[in-house]
Amino acid sequence: MKEQLGQFLEHLLLNENASVHTVRAYESDLTQLIAFTAREAGRKRYDLTPDDLTQVTIRAFLGDLQKRGISKASAARKLAAIRTFARYLRREGVIEDDPSTLVGTPKREQRLPAHLGEAEMARLLEMPDASEPLGRRDRAILELFYASGLRLSELVGLDIEDVNLAGRIVRVLGKGRKERLVPFNRSTEAALRAWLKDWEAIGSGAQDEAKKLSPLARPVVKRRKVRVPVFLNYAGGRLSTRSVDRLVRKYVSACSTRFGISPHALRHSFATHLLQRGADLRAIQELLGHSRLSTTQRYTHVNATQMIDAYRKAHPKA
Repeated sequence: MKEQLGQFLEHLLLNENASVHTVRAYESDLTQLIAFTAREAGRKRYDLTPDDLTQVTIRAFLGDLQKRGISKASAARKLAAIRTFARYLRREGVIEDDPSTLVGTPKREQRLPAHLGEAEMARLLEMPDASEPLGRRDRAILELFYASGLRLSELVGLDIEDVNLAGRIVRVLGKGRKERLVPFNRSTEAALRAWLKDWEAIGSGAQDEAKKLSPLARPVVKRRKVRVPVFLNYAGGRLSTRSVDRLVRKYVSACSTRFGISPHALRHSFATHLLQRGADLRAIQELLGHSRLSTTQRYTHVNATQMIDAYRKAHPKA
């Protein structure tokens, strides 16, 4: 089964155009399944075959996840990976029947996405010290998060050529390598222009990124032009997702007592505020890059909750 897993991951990368992050997640989830199956059968992982992937095995694996306190959302994601792997094995003629079709998906907890109110968001945008270069960078990051609703990975992955300041449009490569164009406002344009004046001083070596890569990565870079990131760290390299997450939480803690406000919460704030001001749900779906409308519809639950709260506070007999 380990050999089949390697071929499946290669298929995802080359034929399904999956991102490296997605392939890594599939590898992690399916390796956990193989390790569990081998442990339960008292065999070595390399001795397992695709025939060992059964309905009983998958159910037992999900049960073990529940015992270990793994969330239902994470268990559902792992089951989705197993189903994709099983469909691949059946399509390739390795197995006759797909055992995963007989396993029900764990029911996920319905949690409303955390977000900031408009006044809270306005305070947050003013928190970075715009008198310092990195402060101007941080303000541009916060402005762009709120103006365009980008995912964290999308923001750190932006290159200089992806940003059209004159047209106030940013080109984003989202999940599944799907490209979309997202607008931003004048205050974000001003923040980006202020940061880009500092960009050259901080990122003098950014265009020579290939030298910083591992020897294994360099041949790939040679076959394509070097990407030049928009947001840099103090050393002139691309800012990491962890660094952006840390700086967002730092600014939130300095201006608010709210907990659980991450970069993703700024994306939720973007969508919630658009919905509150009458934006069409389909338009919000396109801006966020959701493949399914049902994913976007959870923001209607936020709006409904706020309406109920307003009713209870204002109605004489509520």
